[in-house]
Amino acid sequence: MLRSYFSRLLLVLSVALSSFSYAEGLAGYTLGAGDLINISVYDEDDLSLEVRIGLSGQISYPLLGDVAVSGLSPKQLEVKLVEGLKGPYLIDPSVTVSIKEYRPFYVIGEVKKPGGYPFHPGLTVDKAISISGGFTERASRSKIFVVHDSGDGAHQRHEDDEKKQVKLFDVIQPGDVITIDQSFF
Repeated sequence: MLRSYFSRLLLVLSVALSSFSYAEGLAGYTLGAGDLINISVYDEDDLSLEVRIGLSGQISYPLLGDVAVSGLSPKQLEVKLVEGLKGPYLIDPSVTVSIKEYRPFYVIGEVKKPGGYPFHPGLTVDKAISISGGFTERASRSKIFVVHDSGDGAHQRHEDDEKKQVKLFDVIQPGDVITIDQSFF
């Protein structure tokens, strides 16, 4: 009985820790082209809107014009909007920015249905491959690499080598491009 209790406790702790590490990863999330965001200003319906971030990384916002948002976290955008609205327009604005829809991720190479797919929090490389129809018969299960989209147009490549191997259970982010190479045998 005591052994069963401890095994359940370990299971709960492992799930909690994995959720915490993933939430910690999204806490540093930066906005980028393709994200659909909701901006809400308390008691100001004319300043509340839902907008998709364009390729320029900017949005058009009432009273402020074009606002650069790419590379900012939702919290940083809140602060930027409060600073822009405070004073000449509003005395003490309360702004909330939330992500309504993340930009898509992409799977290319040796999968049955390569292409772009909607991102969902908690997505891992193996789940992304499954969404794209699974491996083809010629796919290499060890030569997988991901290009991470930082949200500001810069990309960082992590090739599948001895030192920086991308594992099937690695978490991906919105905008990532997953490439499955071909196996020779």
